[in-house]
Amino acid sequence: MEVRKVERGKLLREVMVKVELKQEDNEKVIIVKALLDSKVTGLVMSLEFARKNKFRKKKLDRPIYMRNVNGTFNHEGPIKHIVKVELFYRGHKEITEIDVIEEQK
Repeated sequence: MEVRKVERGKLLREVMVKVELKQEDNEKVIIVKALLDSKVTGLVMSLEFARKNKFRKKKLDRPIYMRNVNGTFNHEGPIKHIVKVELFYRGHKEITEIDVIEEQK
């Protein structure tokens, strides 16, 4: 577990944990650092990460538009795909879907 320092004497409320991700019909397990309790209402990964690790994306019927804390739409645009994975953390296993964010340039 890792807590990051922002400034001298101040801590960022950010906790990183190592988790394992595996697609259902693939034996390859990927170990990643995940941000825990970021106040985000779901799980997300970048399109670049999904491509690099050969995750199979499933296209959503309708895009999901994300809003920032202040109510504005997120500049990265809507979520158009998800990936389905098995997530492992300290003996816990969960099958879940992760939203794929397409980083805008």
